[in-house]
Amino acid sequence: MENVLKYYDFSEFSEDQSNTFSGNEIAFTELNSEHFLIFEKKIDGYNLYVSKFLSKKEVGVKPPEILELLVENYDKSIPEHRIILRKYLH
Repeated sequence: MENVLKYYDFSEFSEDQSNTFSGNEIAFTELNSEHFLIFEKKIDGYNLYVSKFLSKKEVGVKPPEILELLVENYDKSIPEHRIILRKYLH
């Protein structure tokens, strides 16, 4: 998973303080000034979301304006999961 995060320039994981992700750690990458992809680190894996915030500074601090689950239990060995991630980042 580290390779995926580095390749797509995700942030380091940090604790979510917005209570949106139940206190789990999140990492994000910027799609544009208001839209972000977020990986939520859970005990048993990772969930991938697309989200909208007013600014980058709000990610993990305030609840998002929009949050959509793209992939539950992301697995880089599953082609469909990689395709969804690439769809947003290329």
